Amino acid sequence: MSDGFQPAANPSIVQTQTARVPGRAHVLVIGNEKGGSGKSTTALHIAVALMGEGSRVATLDLDARQGTLSRYIENRAAYAARKGIDPAMPIHAAVPLSTLPDRAAAEADEKARFEAALAPVLAAADFVIVDTPGSDTHLSRTAHVWADTLLTPLNDSFIDLDLLARVDPDTLKVVRPSIYAEAVWKQRQLRAIQGGRPVDWVVMRNRLSSLAARNKRDMGSVIEALAKRVGFRVAAGLSERVIYKELFLSGLTLLDLKRAQLGEKDGGPSLTLSHVAARQEVRDLVTALNLPPPAPCAREAAPATEASTLAPPPAA
Repeated sequence: MSDGFQPAANPSIVQTQTARVPGRAHVLVIGNEKGGSGKSTTALHIAVALMGEGSRVATLDLDARQGTLSRYIENRAAYAARKGIDPAMPIHAAVPLSTLPDRAAAEADEKARFEAALAPVLAAADFVIVDTPGSDTHLSRTAHVWADTLLTPLNDSFIDLDLLARVDPDTLKVVRPSIYAEAVWKQRQLRAIQGGRPVDWVVMRNRLSSLAARNKRDMGSVIEALAKRVGFRVAAGLSERVIYKELFLSGLTLLDLKRAQLGEKDGGPSLTLSHVAARQEVRDLVTALNLPPPAPCAREAAPATEASTLAPPPAA
């Protein structure tokens, strides 16, 4: 193709389970350079779902200035303390941007900060979930190189789709991939040069309407065409529901609701049929990611990797 992108072979077909890199955690990066796409909500819901299956999970917040994921987890810990319950908690760390004035020095500082946070959890967890900021930063690009699975939440809107592709308004044909797709492409190329395994890129359509609207149908057609051109899989995401906003203050997820309402002392939100359907959406998303099973328990005793020797995973 003239724009340098290679078509993917059947990216929309459900793939076999992603292979785990031996001896370390599987890294799931949640990335989208546009804010408000639901990255932090998605990150904690996936983390709780995986912990519910017995996996050891770590989370890294690269948007330390806004800190939505960090605040979500803080609220979870505070709620647990108030109610006297013991919900599953991920290992968590926030990685701030560098304050050094020199660009090269700042980028080296951010790389070192990211690796210092990543190194211990690569050995201690089965999965590391990285929440990136809604902007283009060197810290975010560094994380993308490490992604075994890249999950991009995308609101079901042509405004948000513009981040991935330029679309002809008359024909709805993809004119060319856009800024974030180009950035991901470059990071995938860099990972390949470094000998890393291919990245499984999944775009999830968030805030889908329950109605069979024209916009929903047109978005589906364009995304499927773009998937074949750029090389990602498409998964259904999370519907637009008020409950997600309400749960933030308590640090809960939809997967916690059943447990939270078991006793009067918990005082958790009541579980409705709508919430049951939403909880199934989360489970379906985790299934669609085709993540590898947890590593053998023997790795619990594995020593942490030195940050200075970190490198993206070698090819199989």
